[in-house]
Amino acid sequence: MRIAIRLAVVAVWGAVWCALPLASQRAVPAHLEPILAQVNASLSAEMAKDGIGGLSIGVVSGSRLVWSQHYGYAETETKRVPDNDTSYRIGSITKQFTALALLQLVEQGKLRLTDPLERFVPEITQVKNPPAATPPITLLQVVTMHSGLAREPGCANHSVGPVSAWQKIVVTCLPQTMYANEPGTTYLYSNIGYASLGLAIERAGGRPFVDLVTDGILKPLGMTRSAFEATPTIRANLAHGYQRRRDGTANRTAPDRELEGRGYRVPNGALFSTMNDLARFVAWELGEGPAGILAKAAQDANYARAFFSNAAMTAGYGVGFQVVRRGDVVMLGHGGSTAGYHASALVHRPSKIGVIALRNCDSCPVDAGPVAARTLEQLARAK
Repeated sequence: MRIAIRLAVVAVWGAVWCALPLASQRAVPAHLEPILAQVNASLSAEMAKDGIGGLSIGVVSGSRLVWSQHYGYAETETKRVPDNDTSYRIGSITKQFTALALLQLVEQGKLRLTDPLERFVPEITQVKNPPAATPPITLLQVVTMHSGLAREPGCANHSVGPVSAWQKIVVTCLPQTMYANEPGTTYLYSNIGYASLGLAIERAGGRPFVDLVTDGILKPLGMTRSAFEATPTIRANLAHGYQRRRDGTANRTAPDRELEGRGYRVPNGALFSTMNDLARFVAWELGEGPAGILAKAAQDANYARAFFSNAAMTAGYGVGFQVVRRGDVVMLGHGGSTAGYHASALVHRPSKIGVIALRNCDSCPVDAGPVAARTLEQLARAK
């Protein structure tokens, strides 16, 4: 009964939320206009020198995408330019949606963060060289990158195959995965850890992982152009990925091949999304999104729970989000990197501002992560 009521609330708020306006240049707060003018001038100059692919950047203030700009090309060969509905791969930003699906199951009482991963994924016991006398890995350790699992599995061709085969690949690869350190002791970014987490979410939720994220997060937020596969809608306005060779030329062979699937990399990095869609998610992160996704108290508590990931204490990792600290400005969000794409979506909750940067070039001088972080820092300080 409780779940049915919640779904009804999500549906109502989702319909209202989808009707909200997204972009309006007139909505830019006046004190931010000079900064955004500088950002635009700087990126125009940098992208003119870079010359490969394109870049889309957007600023969310409260519940609205108030400013966006696009540079270069979504498809260099045809000179097609990107817009707010152009689809990019967002890589590991996907992990935020995986972690949110986990928190939803916690809220529904279907699991606890302190549950051992092996309760749902007994195959995890087949991982090689487990530290002696170590307690089982918990879901909290996996989602905060303290599982001790290696970054990648040791099996061959783990990143090849359609979305429909990802679970099988994870199960096949776990016996060929190794521990890198003792669970719970050290931060270590693990993609195979998040893939295993996705399997736990699927089994605990009783539905395919992709459906849980789509129906529980994407649809209620109105993210209608976001998906785990390159659907016809996505391909119709896709920013094709490019990889920069050492001689400065561009190659899109690997990015094009991965449009058919990335193997086990579904819960940890398969999503496509757009500026408009990610703006809705960023607004939710700022506390301005629709009700019913997650209890507000649970959302706020989650952002207060993170672990430092470097000795300088300028970076950290929480339940599905990265922390970047620049002086007194603390930004939350995630970056993503796949063949041909880099992406970043960061928020500064005290000022209610978020920045999204989407790039369809890998190994290019202008990178989404630094662009998003420096822009948000400037805007947050102005606020």
